[in-house]
Amino acid sequence: MTIFRRPASVLIVAGAYLAVGVIGFFAHFHDLLATPSEGVWIELTELVAAVAGVFLLRGQNWARWLAVAWIAFHVVLSAFGNIRELAVHAVLAALIVWLLFRQGTASWFHPNVTTT
Repeated sequence: MTIFRRPASVLIVAGAYLAVGVIGFFAHFHDLLATPSEGVWIELTELVAAVAGVFLLRGQNWARWLAVAWIAFHVVLSAFGNIRELAVHAVLAALIVWLLFRQGTASWFHPNVTTT
């Protein structure tokens, strides 16, 4: 069995998702108490971010797609806000996709596939 080193780009993205998920969960917890109908959805999105971060670190390919879906969801939501928010989310989405799907990370998410 070959052991692959975790790429720095995966560490960066996973760390960001874990931070956003965990910090956001506690920061928005008052929303759950104030408006339970909206708070549940906010907390759920924070939980999804944390799950994506954990499983990115574990090299699960589906976690890459979950991370991309999570940021894409935020791009769509920010389309209903101001243009600056949309631009920031779109740039972050492009950066995350590039970091997670570039050739250097393929071996981390597909350790049994040899690339030539």
